[in-house]
Amino acid sequence: MDFPFETLRRAPDVEAPGLVAVDAADRLLLDESAAVRAGLSGGGLVVIGDTHGALTLAAAHEGARGIRVNQDELTGERALAANASRAGLDRAFASLPLTPDLVRGARVVLLRLPRSLDALDDIAALVAAYAAPDVVVFAGGRIKHMTVSMNEVLGRRFARLDVSHARQKSRVLIARDPHDGADPTPRHALVPLPSPLPTGEITVCAYGGAFAGATLDIGTRMLLSHLPDTVAPDGPIVDFACGTGIVATALALRHPDRRVHASDVSAAAVASARATVAANGVDGRVEVVQDDLLQQLSDASTAFVVLNPPFHSGAAVTAAIAPRMFADAARVLRPDGELRVVWNSHLRYRSALDRLVGPTRQLARDATFTVTASVRRG
Repeated sequence: MDFPFETLRRAPDVEAPGLVAVDAADRLLLDESAAVRAGLSGGGLVVIGDTHGALTLAAAHEGARGIRVNQDELTGERALAANASRAGLDRAFASLPLTPDLVRGARVVLLRLPRSLDALDDIAALVAAYAAPDVVVFAGGRIKHMTVSMNEVLGRRFARLDVSHARQKSRVLIARDPHDGADPTPRHALVPLPSPLPTGEITVCAYGGAFAGATLDIGTRMLLSHLPDTVAPDGPIVDFACGTGIVATALALRHPDRRVHASDVSAAAVASARATVAANGVDGRVEVVQDDLLQQLSDASTAFVVLNPPFHSGAAVTAAIAPRMFADAARVLRPDGELRVVWNSHLRYRSALDRLVGPTRQLARDATFTVTASVRRG
C-alpha cells in the first residue's frame, strides 16, 4: 500500500494556500531511487532537505529503518516529528546536523535540491568525503528552480552524473563515484557597514545555506542605517531571524555594555552567525540560538527587537510567515518596547504590525524596502 501523503501537514509557520507538504519532485525522487533503496540494510539511507517528511516517511513506510535525516530549519524537524507520530513511524529515523555522522557510510542519499549553489556544494562535499564509495545521490527538484550550474556543482564532487526524464515539471540528478570530498567551512568576507555604526567594516562568515551568503544584502543595509542610538536597558537586545549575524554583531559593537540575543530557525544561519560574532570579537556578549520564533525568551523580557523577516518557504514566495513573527515579537516585548522591522515594500505589512504589535511609524522607504518602528501596546 502506498504511503498516505494526504496525511502530511506543513509546519505551522508556513501553512498557507498553495503551499503543500509533498510535491511531484518528492514523488519522482522516491520512484527514481526505489530500486536502489530496495536492497539497503538498516542505516544505509540518508535524507537531506526533506522539509516536512514526505521522503523520510514514505521510505520508512516501505520498510527502511535507521534513516538519517537533516533538515536545515527547526520547523521542518518538528513537522517531520509530528507527521511521523501520526503515521506511527517515530522510531524509523533520527534527525542529525549537517556533520560527518549524518552521511558516514551512507549508500543512498535522497536530496531536495537547495536554492543556493553554495549549500549544494557543502552537502555534496560532505557526502563525497564520508559516504560509502558506492553511494548514489538522488537530487531532485522542480525544474523551474533547477539550473545547469547545479549539474556543475555536483560534477565537481562526483565522476558520474545522470539526469532523469522530466515528469510533472520535476527532474532528478543522479550522482555516483564520489571524489574530492571535504568538510563544509564558512565563506568569509569583509563587509563595509553604513556610516552611523562605530566600525567601518566587519567580517561576515557564511555557510552555504545561509541567506545572502557572506554579503550585506540591501534590506539589512537599510535596516542598519536606521537603528536607534540608544536602547532601553531592559533585557537583551534581540536580533530575530538573525541570518549570518551581521545585525547582531553591529548591535553588539554599537552598544558595548549590552548583551544581544540572536536567533534563527535555520541551522546554517545559526552556525554562520556564531562564526561571524566570533570573528568580530563579540561572541562573549552575543548568544546565538536555533529557535522556532522566540520560544526561548519569556513574555515581556526585552525592550527592543529588530527583525528582517523571510518571505520564502523553500523556493515559494509567501507572506504567511511574517505575521506569526510579528505576534511573537510583541509577546516578548515589554509594554512600550519597540520592534524595528525591514520588509519588502510590496508586502504592505504596516496594518499587520499595527494590529499585532502596536502603533507603527515609517522610518524609511524606497521602491524595494520599508523600515518601520512599532511600539508595543501597554
